[in-house]
Amino acid sequence: MNLLIIGSGGREHSLVWKLSQDERVNNLFCAPGNPGMREADLVDLAVNDSAGLLEFALSNDIDLTIVGPELPLVKGIVDEFRASGLLIFGPTAKAAALEGSKLFAKEMMQKYSIPTAKYKSFENTAEALDYISDKTVPCVIKASGLAAGKGVLICNSVEEAEKAIKDMLVDKVFGDAGNLILIEELMEGEEASILVITDGQNHVILPSAQDHKRIDDGDEGLNTGGMGAYSPAPIVTDDMMRIIESTIVIPTLNAMIQENNPYTGVLYVGIMMTSDGPKVVEYNVRFGDPEAQAIIPLIGIEFLDLLLASAKGDISSITLSENSKSSTCIVLSSGGYPGKYENGMLITGLEGNFSSDIVIFHAGTDKKESEYITNGGRVLNIVGLGDRLEVSIKESYAAVRKIDFKGMHYRNDIGQKGLMYIRNNLT
Repeated sequence: MNLLIIGSGGREHSLVWKLSQDERVNNLFCAPGNPGMREADLVDLAVNDSAGLLEFALSNDIDLTIVGPELPLVKGIVDEFRASGLLIFGPTAKAAALEGSKLFAKEMMQKYSIPTAKYKSFENTAEALDYISDKTVPCVIKASGLAAGKGVLICNSVEEAEKAIKDMLVDKVFGDAGNLILIEELMEGEEASILVITDGQNHVILPSAQDHKRIDDGDEGLNTGGMGAYSPAPIVTDDMMRIIESTIVIPTLNAMIQENNPYTGVLYVGIMMTSDGPKVVEYNVRFGDPEAQAIIPLIGIEFLDLLLASAKGDISSITLSENSKSSTCIVLSSGGYPGKYENGMLITGLEGNFSSDIVIFHAGTDKKESEYITNGGRVLNIVGLGDRLEVSIKESYAAVRKIDFKGMHYRNDIGQKGLMYIRNNLT
């Protein structure tokens, strides 16, 4: 088989790494990829060059295309490939509105009684400012459109909320993504990430994960695209997963069918474990990043079968094996991220003597002659595996300490929430 993966980050490297292990794969391409993806042939095409990607797929007999980032999905690359008779893994543009428009997702959840935070939407600055008061804070203010995972601000005071509103609606800090905003009640609890592979009707749930969005330890500092993750998340017990499946996953897929808008591909459901039960924080229409880097190493070789079956429209006969290990993914980021940062910093230690339980995914790297340099905000993903969460954490941080580049930043507490939950509930 010939496969094409679209994207260039750590999520896509984890897909490349996993699929390269399948003996049925003949040619594996990634567009545009990054130099750390030694398992694939890189193709110099941008993720939003749908015409170029389609031409490449047709001329290279691509049997399956897998889309990593959300932008080409929202723009309709799945529709274009299908119209040309090509198999592609992902949702149509209409279904991808679950991520492309937070208002669309909220209205659907409200219509079909899928548990989520209460909200109001605004396009008018004065109306939004008038809505804010001591009774409405703390709150969460979200840009409705795509904002690279950064368009969500938690506001603990009226002043913070007013600034967030003006930043989005007036100063356009998130561009057109902030032309319409949502003001939501602040849900309290632990978050978890649930990834579901679906053919529109049938589904398979992958191991759970917990992401760490804030830049600094203790969930302090600015929101990022994700500074680390671990899987499975102990807070998602078997009983809790059944509740999430029956109250959120199945109702969501059924709602999309009812709306004549069936969802195929992978559906990411961000969950908040509240005192009233699990509620939806957000939907994403692609593999989470860095959740994918933590989850994919735990999945059996049937992964390709599952992706193919989803693209073909019937996963009912696919059973996905999982190993019993835990994984912890640490993101190494450039100094200054998620704000301004410099590229071109020499990375040392990548050729070190790493444990067999370590996998390194490149997210934002380039190559200068024979050496790797930084080329992005999130640079590397260090994934450690272990029989227990505690072991996987130790493995990953031991590997992190062998790597260095100027300004390198990472969190020191990835996985600690999971350990705390185990200590408090499972001992």
